[in-house]
Amino acid sequence: MKLEALLLVKPRGLASRLRLACYRLLGLQQGVRNRMEGGGRCRRLAQIQIGSYNAFTQGCWLWPEDTEYDGIRIRIGNGNYFNRNVMLDACDLIEIGDDNMFGPDIYLTDSNHRFGSGLSPGKEPMQKGRIKIGSRCWIGAKAVILKDVELGDGCVVAAGAVVTRSFPPGSVIAGVPARLLQKQSHSPGGI
Repeated sequence: MKLEALLLVKPRGLASRLRLACYRLLGLQQGVRNRMEGGGRCRRLAQIQIGSYNAFTQGCWLWPEDTEYDGIRIRIGNGNYFNRNVMLDACDLIEIGDDNMFGPDIYLTDSNHRFGSGLSPGKEPMQKGRIKIGSRCWIGAKAVILKDVELGDGCVVAAGAVVTRSFPPGSVIAGVPARLLQKQSHSPGGI
């Protein structure tokens, strides 16, 4: 185990610390003890704010709109885990609370392309909204969360769900489009 840690774990940790130090120099606001593995992408770093103790695994994208903006477009709390290939695509604001778990291949977007005027959707202005995810949520693999969605604390989103509307705390949701399966009761210690 010591050789494995020396050859595999330590170099990845060093690469993560160097990557985050460079991002900080380029404007990323961040707390302490975050981890960001390679293979992902970030842009407009001054528009991203990350708390402490977050883990971003291979291939995560933090992707604010590529325009000048003086505010924050992606705000992430503390203690979140983002599995591989999670993309946060923000034109206005994606806000994530604390202690959430995101499975692999998840897509969050706070905007839509307009269509129907005879122009290509790529030439239409974006319809911008917001996404807010509370704390202690679990978002399953390949889920998609679309604009103007708010998930309360302790929500569970099933794998493959497409979330098009908001749900209150403790909701268990699934489907395309996602619908309420059950409501959990909350205990003081969590879900």
